[in-house]
Amino acid sequence: MRELLLRHKQVLFFIIAGGLSAIVEIGSFKIFSTYLPQIFSQEQNFHGIHFPLSNIFSTSCGIVSNYFLSIWFVFERGKHSKKREFVYFMGVSFVSTLLSLFFFQIFYSFIFKDNIDLIFYTLSPEMISKIAAILLVSILNYSVKKKVIFNG
Repeated sequence: MRELLLRHKQVLFFIIAGGLSAIVEIGSFKIFSTYLPQIFSQEQNFHGIHFPLSNIFSTSCGIVSNYFLSIWFVFERGKHSKKREFVYFMGVSFVSTLLSLFFFQIFYSFIFKDNIDLIFYTLSPEMISKIAAILLVSILNYSVKKKVIFNG
């Protein structure tokens, strides 16, 4: 078991870093989606796009936390300079953000219509959609970040 963990240490650390970043993203999404509609009434449905600012702001929080966790715990420095590495990371994250927003809209509009009661907490359709979008996009993120950005 120990050998298996050591062999897959990077994947394990990526999952932990991703989980922590997801907590930051989901937590900030909850805060933004609760308070931004009080300021911007169209936040809940802006021309058919649900919670656009909440998604963008929370995803940005998740990206920044993920960058620092990735360089501190997951990946070794690649062949790129720190500046170029950061630019590539942000570029990949920008594309990931667009994909995440797209998947969120699909999940929220067509798939998740009901709350999920977890006994101690109830997940709303927007929270379930956000979590599902994060999980889906994280698979792509690991592959691209490992092979393109932090490729040693």
